[in-house]
Amino acid sequence: MRLETSQRMGLEQRMKLAPRMIQSMEILQLPLLALQERIEQELISNPVLEMRDPSEDEPAGDSDGEEAPQAQQQEETTSEDRGESSLIVDDKNDKLDYERLAEIADDNDYEDYYSRARGSGIRHVGDSDRDRKLDAMANTAARDTSLHEYLTFQWNLVEAEEPIKTAGQLIINHLEDDGYLRVDTEELTRRSRTPVTPVQINRALVLVQSLDPPGVGARDLQECLLLQLDSVEEPPAIHDLARTLAEHHLRDIENNRLPAIAKSTGRAIENIKEAIKYLHRFDPRPGQRIGPDNVPYIVPDILVDYAQDGDGYDVRLASGNEPVLYINRMYRRMLRNGTVDVKTREFIKKNIQSARWLIESLEQRRSTLLRVAEAIVHAQRDFLDNGPKFLKPLPMGAVADKVGIHVATVSRAVSDKYMQCPRGIYPLRQFFSSGVETGEGGSLSWEAIKAKISEIIKNEDKNAPLSDDQIVDMLNGEGIQMARRTVAKYRKALGIPSARQRKDF
Repeated sequence: MRLETSQRMGLEQRMKLAPRMIQSMEILQLPLLALQERIEQELISNPVLEMRDPSEDEPAGDSDGEEAPQAQQQEETTSEDRGESSLIVDDKNDKLDYERLAEIADDNDYEDYYSRARGSGIRHVGDSDRDRKLDAMANTAARDTSLHEYLTFQWNLVEAEEPIKTAGQLIINHLEDDGYLRVDTEELTRRSRTPVTPVQINRALVLVQSLDPPGVGARDLQECLLLQLDSVEEPPAIHDLARTLAEHHLRDIENNRLPAIAKSTGRAIENIKEAIKYLHRFDPRPGQRIGPDNVPYIVPDILVDYAQDGDGYDVRLASGNEPVLYINRMYRRMLRNGTVDVKTREFIKKNIQSARWLIESLEQRRSTLLRVAEAIVHAQRDFLDNGPKFLKPLPMGAVADKVGIHVATVSRAVSDKYMQCPRGIYPLRQFFSSGVETGEGGSLSWEAIKAKISEIIKNEDKNAPLSDDQIVDMLNGEGIQMARRTVAKYRKALGIPSARQRKDF
């Protein structure tokens, strides 16, 4: 084998994204709450970056009390009129936007940038202002107690032998967040660091199941309901029948086989309905009543309202909670000060550039998101006027062509973002879907078809609910050709049970 080195020349094409463009794409993809968190991180890490709330009034003067020279103000105004150092927000091609971002990154005229910031109503936060970070920390709610902490506190008050106490703590540590124990006794015995027997684990389990909330420590739904039924201090007359149903007829209740239950128990169907209603009072996931509330908050990024002239809709960004950023003027003066050492100047210059990149990325995000939202509202006018049944198929490529950006940019712009409109709050991605052609030559999106299926089932006769085949026939009558399995798939996606389970006896 012979090894040798050589040199050769060749041409090749590569796509290389600058850090500035990568940051702009990341900012575009963030939803409003994540964007606020990102801004908070930048405010902590970058000393030259400051903010004010949009609700604050514009201050009368600059932060340091000095007025900019008249010649400088005139030069800055002229520069703005030429469109220099600003984003092309009206251009339909985002390639030009990114080229303008590159020009901004190479521009070292910080005075021009500060002039635009001051013209936007930005003021310096002086030493007399309250520390926002300390205020946020002081107003942060304390961490909620978890289920395991709540049960451990109770378990420490239980009087039992040491092996039972060890086995009980082992059981508590293996409970899932919903309060169920889904590990069998033998597996718990193997996992214990301290030797315990299956008998000791079973004795400890009885004690754990007596803790609050009732039903915790159950191994299945039946045991969970029975534990909660046993905890009722003054049971009503229907209590015994409800216990019988929980103990022997849960599968029949699931399949809505009320006549079979009536025949087995010798009770009237009306009594059985009353007992089932009584069972619904108990929590099938008792552990979720303890611990932090993990319900996600939805903050819409887009607000759509009726136009004031009564024709059409107005689209705007929900920027009321988004802080306004600017660069501290003191650091810019230090950058121009010749007595400042080289390392300090480089540090300030680097952070100012980073701050400017962030602010321009936020401006680019606002422009792109607003244009995409306007295109969506224009395409889904029938949905806004008449409801979900009129949602049209809308590919992302169509919006990308209309706005003049890449389809991947549209995907990032609508990712995890919501629109608040007169019809409610909807994720932006819901407006993009394929669909089917109708017999009248129109088209309907899959979301619109789901809405039609939901409406058909809502208006059916509960004593004779419609089967999936009957729903298919009704859709075919409206010119919508669908298979039965497709109807069944959408019905399950909507959380609607089968015809047998919907039947009202």
